[in-house]
Parts: sequence; C-alpha cells; structure tokens
Amino acid sequence: PTQGDKIISIGAVRIDNGRLLRQETFDQLVDPLRSVPEASVAIHGIRAETLVGAPTIDVALPAFAAFAEDTVLVGHNVAFDLQFLHLSKDLAGTLLTQPVLDTLLLSAVVHPNQDSHRLEAIAERFGITVIGRHTALGDAIVTAEVAGA
Repeated sequence: PTQGDKIISIGAVRIDNGRLLRQETFDQLVDPLRSVPEASVAIHGIRAETLVGAPTIDVALPAFAAFAEDTVLVGHNVAFDLQFLHLSKDLAGTLLTQPVLDTLLLSAVVHPNQDSHRLEAIAERFGITVIGRHTALGDAIVTAEVAGA
C-alpha cells in the first residue's frame, strides 16, 4: 500500500449469531484511476479494463463503511487491508473505527505449533473448501467460515 498500490476490490459477508449470511454481502470493484500492475493481476485476476466504470474509492469506501456499520470486522492478515483503508480515508472521508479480529493472529495464538497460518492452511485444518482465493468476496467468505469454525 505504501508503494502506490490502490484498492481495486472490497468484499465482505455478514455473520449473525455465528451464521454466515451468504445473501448479505458487499462486493464492489473499485476504479483506482491508474493501471493495475501485471504482478497484481497474476494474483487476483482483475485487469484495469474490468475496473473502468466502477466507482472510485471516494464512493466505494463510504458504501462499505455503511455496510459494516455497528459490526466487528474479521479479516485474515487484516493489518495489510487496514493499511490500504487508512491510506484511502482522506480521499474517501471515511475511517472505520469498529473492533477488528485477525484470523492470522488468532490462528497463531490458538494453534502455535502449526507450520502455517496462511488462510488456505487454516481452512484445510477445519475442512473448509477455498473458493475464489485472492478475490475480495472469496477471501471474505473463507475467512467468515474459518471464524465460525
């Protein structure tokens, strides 16, 4: 994030009383108003031309903040994502202030003897199928399933 990369996708799914509510999702592409490096495309598959016409961060981030209002945010390696959001807050005029849980850190505390705390490794330990890895909504769903396991 500090090297100039920008948010190009925001994804979230709601959990209520331990139940994953797949019909209550936030899935938004974001036009970064710049090119998307090929190294990034190789990870998430999103090309700059796919983002043309998508909302910019000043529209997308407040919409996400409204979706996430009065919640606890759960993410995997969430410090990485929060750094992007923090760097974008001045542009978007929004800062998320709710509590945040990180499944990466929780895994390290709960399973300190495991070789890996990658999202895929945690999902495998719990028998969770990983679909849509490295997409915002796909990662949000897997993380929600891990959090509920």
